Amino acid sequence: MNAPEKIDLKPADRAGVPAGIPRLDAAELAARRQRSRRATFIKWLRKVHGWVGLWGAALGMLFGATGFLLNHRAGPLRVSTGEPQVEQLQLPLPPQGFQSPGDMARWLKDELHIDGKPGRARREPAHPVAWGDRSAVQPEFWQVAVAGPGQGVQAEYWVGNGYVSVKRTQNSLLATMNNLHKGVGLSVGWVLLIDTIAGSLILLSLTGVLLWTELNRRRTVGVVLVGASIAAAMVCGMM
Repeated sequence: MNAPEKIDLKPADRAGVPAGIPRLDAAELAARRQRSRRATFIKWLRKVHGWVGLWGAALGMLFGATGFLLNHRAGPLRVSTGEPQVEQLQLPLPPQGFQSPGDMARWLKDELHIDGKPGRARREPAHPVAWGDRSAVQPEFWQVAVAGPGQGVQAEYWVGNGYVSVKRTQNSLLATMNNLHKGVGLSVGWVLLIDTIAGSLILLSLTGVLLWTELNRRRTVGVVLVGASIAAAMVCGMM
């Protein structure tokens, strides 16, 4: 059996190396380089895991609390978020009137200083209706809603009237937090912010698994097998 190949360090490589240190063969040098690269990668992975965790900590607490409330919004373990306060009023039409339900929704936002997005408008054309033994024409009917995290407004208008009927609902603090969780009436910027939190949770899960395995082959194979088993069970349960 041939003896393992021995390699001599170059003079530049042996600078500062005490005498008496045995020469390393090629396989051991390659193993040491691989361990060094793995240690560097794991160190970098820990930093990424820590910074991502710091980013998601504050909003993660908010979404964890609201997720708990949403999970218990109904059923025997229901957690109440408080009763909303409802107000009703009638607003006179502006001098220029309205051309469409969309115009009415924009006017409501400016008039009542509502933060939120107009929802889907309902527009029912005029049509004849029976009233006992008489027949009448019911005027065109508009209905719009503007939803926000803290409040929601619903307005109704019969074309030809001089006023708009408005119903405003003020949400409690917990209900407002739930609406923030669901993104009710919020802008695209908030939606993208929530996407970053969702992405950070996924990244935290992946980096956490890699840190646990420490790139050890047996642990990595075990994690892959467990993950594949869970995925297969979920697929079978959905079929």
